[in-house]
Parts: sequence; structure tokens; C-alpha cells
Amino acid sequence: MPLLEPDPEALRPGTVRDPAPDRVTDRSAGGTPEPLRSDLIALLGADKVLWKISDLVRYASDASPYRFLPRVVLVPEDLDDVSAILSYAHGKGRSVVFRAAGTSLNGQAQGEDILVDVRRHWTGVEVLDDGARARILPGTTVMRANATLARYGRLLGPDPASAIACTLGGVVANNASGMTAGTTRNSYRTLASLTFVLPSGTVVDTADPAADEELAHAEPELCAGLMELKAEIEADAELTARIRAKYTIKNTNGYRLDAFLDGATPVRILRGLMVGSEGTFGFISEVVFDTLPLDRRVSSALLFFPSLTAAAAAVPRFNEAGAIAVELMDGNTLRASVSVPGVPADWAGLPRETTALLVEFRAADEAGQEAFEQAADSVVADLDLVRPAASVTNAFTRDAGTIAGYWKARKAFVTAVGGSRPSGTTLITEDFAVPPARLADACAALLELQSRHGFDAAVAGHAAHGNLHFLLAFDAAKPADVARYDAFMQEFCALVVGRFDGSLKAEHATGRNIAPFLEREWGPRATELMWRTKQVIDPAGVLAPRIVLDRDPRAHLRGLKTIPKVEAVADPCIECGFCEPTCPSEDLTTTPRQRIVLRREMMRQTDGSPVEAGLLDAYGYDAVDTCAGDSTCKLACPVGIDTGAMMKGFRHRRHTPREERIAALTAKNFRVVEASARLAVAAADTVGDRVGDAPLQAVTRLARKAVRPDLVPEWLPQIPGAAARKLPDTKRVGASAVYYPACVNRIFAGPDGGDAGPGLSLAEAVVAVSGRAGKPVWIPEDVTGTCCATIWHSKGYDAGNRIMANRIVEAAWGWTAGGTLPLVVDASSCTLGIAEEVVPYLTEDNRALHRELTVVDSLVWAAEELLPHLTVFRTAGSAVLHPTCSMEHLGDVGQLRALAEACAKEVVVPDDAGCCAFAGDRGMLHKELTDSATAKEAAEVDRRPYDAYLSANRMCEIGMERATGHPYRSALIELEHATRPTLP
Repeated sequence: MPLLEPDPEALRPGTVRDPAPDRVTDRSAGGTPEPLRSDLIALLGADKVLWKISDLVRYASDASPYRFLPRVVLVPEDLDDVSAILSYAHGKGRSVVFRAAGTSLNGQAQGEDILVDVRRHWTGVEVLDDGARARILPGTTVMRANATLARYGRLLGPDPASAIACTLGGVVANNASGMTAGTTRNSYRTLASLTFVLPSGTVVDTADPAADEELAHAEPELCAGLMELKAEIEADAELTARIRAKYTIKNTNGYRLDAFLDGATPVRILRGLMVGSEGTFGFISEVVFDTLPLDRRVSSALLFFPSLTAAAAAVPRFNEAGAIAVELMDGNTLRASVSVPGVPADWAGLPRETTALLVEFRAADEAGQEAFEQAADSVVADLDLVRPAASVTNAFTRDAGTIAGYWKARKAFVTAVGGSRPSGTTLITEDFAVPPARLADACAALLELQSRHGFDAAVAGHAAHGNLHFLLAFDAAKPADVARYDAFMQEFCALVVGRFDGSLKAEHATGRNIAPFLEREWGPRATELMWRTKQVIDPAGVLAPRIVLDRDPRAHLRGLKTIPKVEAVADPCIECGFCEPTCPSEDLTTTPRQRIVLRREMMRQTDGSPVEAGLLDAYGYDAVDTCAGDSTCKLACPVGIDTGAMMKGFRHRRHTPREERIAALTAKNFRVVEASARLAVAAADTVGDRVGDAPLQAVTRLARKAVRPDLVPEWLPQIPGAAARKLPDTKRVGASAVYYPACVNRIFAGPDGGDAGPGLSLAEAVVAVSGRAGKPVWIPEDVTGTCCATIWHSKGYDAGNRIMANRIVEAAWGWTAGGTLPLVVDASSCTLGIAEEVVPYLTEDNRALHRELTVVDSLVWAAEELLPHLTVFRTAGSAVLHPTCSMEHLGDVGQLRALAEACAKEVVVPDDAGCCAFAGDRGMLHKELTDSATAKEAAEVDRRPYDAYLSANRMCEIGMERATGHPYRSALIELEHATRPTLP
């Protein structure tokens, strides 16, 4: 064991607590039992079998109010693996549930036996027919697919609010639709073909002309059974009419019986049945969508009404005017969305009865847009709108930023309202549909029902399609609260079916909470046909039992999860999973949601239980050490939960007093530390030149084993040599800004010069290009020994962080003459550190000084202050960009692109660009983290050559060079090269 290995006990909750009723029991503490574990390792390989208790717990939750512990989690790489899993399950009498993003709201992504992760190795988009169609793997998010299609002026029909995280496999399996899809643009209507694996292991590609012939040969009983059901349905005129009527409005409850009416052959019937089957009929391994035009001329308005019923009554008018989306948000939703960055603060004081409609029109050209706007204005002129807050305009706009803000508030419905629920309560999300003409009545009835059962109403939805969503919060640990939820559900289902003849599930699919009520909506005849369909396709009942069909009338109450209180920063989390695609460790260890899920399970346990011990043992590496700390999860989370901050807090808790003192000492003496680091890098570079990198790697690896991997960096061949000891000469007199070269650029040399000259440093480039633009900068003589404090902040060394944070602010205030000049920082992470992250650690006096500073990232300085005054003499043919996570936080990605577009004829930002996870030195402490985080982006970059590889943070450039083999450099170095009048 390393000398300074942290004690897992430091992360123990340490509170006296009663065991939760849904805690994982001690008998599961050992993880996957034998012989199941050994069988599957022998079948698939150890790297595809997750069996530790921490693995099982982190996969036990999804975005729903349910929680079921799987016996094992498998991570297949290809169809052979999937077929092997299904064959094993058949032979052993086991059940299988497929899980992709885990954003389902009704427990579809949970299983009690074998759970199969089909996200990690199942991503990719192939554009067909110049964008008219797209072949997509099931683990690809909707947002990722649309990013690729946007280049062709196309997009997918389904547009769920969870597009940032939900995957196409889940979208098809649940027939998820969203804001604009309705009944005409959903998966059932826009899916051209799909490839799937039946429970027997048979693979079917519905696009194959020979598919029916091959299926008849492989599965004769299945084919006969499907055709028999088809004939029976078609012979019943009353049932046929009922089926057709049910799909005139949005409906995802039960199986798509209209597939028997729409499909002429077994394969065509299966193509329809797979949509909305929730993983109970097979594994969808590939989908081909017919795409839709991306109409870029957009006009939107957020219109405020005095009541929910008044807003609902206006919906048909906008539908008739041609609106593609009419979204409803009630008062509770509007007030809760104030927690979403960018939403007007004065919404917090909106009257409870206030309701808003987000109305959007999209057109292909100016004439179409003007026609839509005229029609919209005519509707608005007849409405009695209100202005309950100063920010309300009740006017249509074309401004993209304003429109994006409206949609951000709307899409945050579940997370924003859920995040504001009482601490410790479980969140239920329901959706239903009624004929659009009856929306106002349905709204009034729903509000009365919620009030009568003691639930605080929160209603939003796709009003254009008669589709409403609402939330219920209750304490699943209290039997009285569970009984209240049950009573509400019984009346709710009776109301929707009996009074409105509506759909109990419009787009979230049946799931565990509506399965017991399926027959109430469809009646015994149709429901029994669904059971028979399941029997024909999956006679052994291998796939996803109890998710669509369940004869237990109390199934919706089984597996409800408690939500114990955890650290305040994470307590609002509803486990939606929006954060996961942005997380650098997503494919290596854990995600932000899983880090919180694991912490909650610790809180469910009694202090010192075997399960808690197992979780703590894994949490140090899986959650704390391999968190990049980049906080991109905060950007993805609609309520801004910063799991990275929680992990930094845990790093602090693991530090011994001695470690904290040493860290504080390095901050106090950073001038010496900086000089020593530069000398060490220079010495290592010299050794590497003489004997190669292998000896350095061997020595550092031994040191890591002896001391602690999270303290001793590993030498990497991509680490550059030392920076010049002396910075460029500059003058204070006449300077337009103070230039602060980050310590990383004072320690490490820049990249090889290439076409830009013989090793031009970033500091030299910034000084040169600023002077060239007539905006000279001044580098203070005493920058050595100062730092943005991110070194200590990222590692949780609070004392050292406090020392350096106050030092840099005091120094910056002096350098800038009390904030008279801007402070230009040449590393985006350091800009973020000085501008924002130091603030909580400052004294009150220094907070006052900080408020007077103007901290400017070098990208912004160059793009907005220098570029307009520069002449470009030469451009590269192409450039690929790596926007850093700090740029995302600062909002500087646009400036990076602007600089690149001035320097290159073609500029590409990879669709898979994300945090590289080098995170200062974390890429040297845990290189496997950077390897995993950059894998998809690197693969995309390596598909073709580029003339320039650009970013704006030295350590991120090193990380991307390691990932791609290409020399990344700062966009400011490229700008200096492009605008230099003559080259040597």
C-alpha cells in the first residue's frame, strides 16, 4: 500500500441514521453472486462484467422514482456479445433489461437480474443521401445526432426535452416525441428501418429485402403467431376502429397495436411493434431515420396569461396559425425555473395563477417567416394577456439568444421544479394526453385533483398536442405519503380515461407506474392481445419483465426509492442524467449522477454496514480521484448542481493536517516552487533527450506506487520542455492592459513553432500581436510566485487556496491600478479561476478589491480588441478546434472560433468535442482518465488531416496532443503567425 494512501473512512457520512426501508441489504455487499459472476466473465471477458456492489448500486437508479438493484451489469461491445447474453439468459432462466442513457421517467432502464449497458460502445452517426436519412447507433444522444445533421440542414423528428442526454435507442423504444413531434414526427412515423436482436438471438434488419424470408426460416412460429394476431385484429371492426382512434392523439401506453394494421408482413409488423416496446421485444442495435428540414427562420414568443385555463383556451388559435410548438408552463413551473441560469429573477414573484405559452413558428425563408408572424400577431391581438413582471414582453422575437433562454426554461421543467421540491422527497413525473380541444377542461380537472390530494401543482406540457406533464413530490419512506400517491393515481387514471378518453402515457411510455392501469385505458380485449403479442415474441419472458405488462394492481408502489439528504450542493438532484454525456469519466468510472446515487446509498445504510464499507472502498478512486473537477456537469444540469465541487470537498476531507500544511507552504513559497518546477522540467527534458522517456516513466511510476498515485504525476512523452526563465520585455507606460502569463505558461514551453517560427512562446505571441494591433500590454515584473489558485482549488487544499487566492487578487489590484486597466490572462482555466473561483476564499476586503477588477480571457482580448485592428497576411487551409471546459464556463467558445476563422479558410469543431480531463496535472496523475475522455473526439479528429490544431490552454493542448498525436497550440500563436507582416 502506498505510504500516503487516503483513508476511506474520511468519506464516511459519520451521522447517526436509521436504515432506509429501501436500503441495499447486507447480503448484496459482496456484489454479483457466484456462479453468475464467473459464468459471465468466462462468456464475455472480465472487462465487460461489472460486479462490485458500487457498480450495482450506481446502475440501480434512473430518472424515475423507482430503484431496483441488478444482480450484474454487462457492457457488450457488439452483436455477438448481445446474442451471447441472450442465449445465456435463456439457458439459465434469467431476465435481461437493456439500459442506455437512463433518462426514462418510469423505471424502464432498471432490472432486477441482468442489466445491459448499451450506451458505452454503441455510438455513431452515418449521414445518408446528403442528410435525407441517417443511420444511428442506439447509444447516440439526440443532440449529438442533430449536431451532425445540422451541417446538412436536417434534423430528427423526435425532440424530447432530454435531448442533451437521452439516446436514440431509448427514444425509439419509448416512442418519445417532445416539443414538436406530435403524432406525425415521432419515431413511429419517421423511422425508415431498424436492426434489432430478438430474444432468441435472431438478428433482423427491416431494410433487407430478404428479411421476411430469413425470419420465416429462423422463426416460423413467431411469424405465424404475428400473422394470426393480425388477422384476428383486422376481423374485429370495432377493435380496429378503437385502435385507430387511440392514435389520433399522442399515446405510448402499451404496445403499438396499430403495427398489425400498418404492417403487411411479420417484419413490417415487428418494425412497428419495436417502437414503444420499452425493451421487451428485443435489442435495437441500429436505426435509420428519415430526417426533416431544419427550418432556420424562427420566431418565438413567451406569452403570459392570467390563468392556466385562459392559456389552454388560446392553444387552438396558435395551432390554426401554423405554430410548430405551443408549450405551456404554469405558475409553479415559471417560479421554479428562476433557479435556471438566464431566467429573469422577477419570475420568482409571479402570481400563482399565472401561466405562460411558449409559441414558436419556423420557416424556410423570409417570406414564410413574415407570413407566420402576421398570423401570430392577429391571434395575439385578440388575447387578454398580462404583464405580471417587468421582464415580460408578450412579443414575438427573432433573437436567437432570447429564444434559447425561453427553451432553456421550458426544458428545465422536470429538473427545475424537481430541484425545488422539499429535501428528502421522491419525485414522480407523469404525462398524459387528451384531445387538444379539451385541454382547458383537463387542466382545470388536474389542478383540482392535485389540490384535493395535497399535492402542490406544477404543470407544463406540449399544449399543441393536448399533452400535459405534471410532478408529484412525496416521501417514499412514509407509508401515509405512499398511500396518498396511490389514491391520487387511482383517481387520475379514472379521470383521464373516463372523462376525457385520453392516453395515460402520451410520450414517456408505460413503465412501471402505469403498467397496472393499462387495462383501464385499453380494455380487456386489447390488453389481452398485448399479452399474447409478448408471448409470441418472447415466450420465455426473458426481456424486461413487469415494465409494460404487470397483473399486480399495486405494481406502481413497488420499488419506490427514498431520497436521503446528502451534501447541500447535490441534494436537489433528481437523478435525471442530463449531466452524464458531458462527464469526462463517463466511460471510465462514474458519472456525476452516479456519484450522487452512491452517496445517497451510503446515507440509506446504518453506520458501518458491509454495504457502506464496500461503497466507501470504491468511492475514493471511482468517484473522487477520477473526477476531472471541470464542473461541466454544472453547465449541463438545469439547476446548476456542481458535482465537481462536491468531489473537491471530498478531496479536502481526505487530506491529513500535515498534507494541508505542506500545501499551504507551497502556496506561501510559490516563487521557489515555480522556479524549481521549471528546473525539474528542464532536467527531465534533458534526460529524455539523452536516454528517452522510458526511464523517466519508470521512475515516476515507482514513486507513484510508493507514495500515492493521486500525489505523484507520471512522466508523459508529450510533456514539453521548460519555458524561458525571462518573460518578454514590456512597458507599463502606454499599456492598454495588464498581461498575466499563467504559471503553466511560465513553467512549460510552448509547442514547436512549425510554420509559426522557431518555438514562438505564447507570451511572445500575445505581446507581439497586441502591439501590432496598437493595444500594447504590460507584464508586471513580479508575476513570478503568483498563481490563479486553481492548483490548490482543484485538489481541495483550502488553506493553500485561500493564501494564493488573496495574493493574486491583491497583486492584480495593484498591477491594474485599482482596476483601471483590464487583466488579460492567457489560460482559460486561470481566467475562470481569477474571475470566479477565488471569490469564496477571499477576505471581505479583498472581495471588495476583486469587484473592481476586469478579468479578460486572452481569447476575448484578441477577438474583440485586437482582431478588428489587424491585417491577416496568410491563412491555413483548415483548423480543428478544441474548446476547453473553462471556455464553456466563460462563454468564450465563440471568440475561439472567431480567431480561428480569421486564421484558416475552414474551421471545424468536432461534434464529440468535450473536456479533455487533463485538468492541470490530473492527466498525469490518472492518464487513463484523459485517455477515456478524449477517445471519441480524437477518433473524430483523426479521420482527416488539418493544417492547424488549436486551443487556448497549455495543459489541454498537451492532453489533446497525447490523444491525437497532433501538435495543438494556442489560437493566439496562430493569430500572431497569420498577422505577422513578414516571416523569417
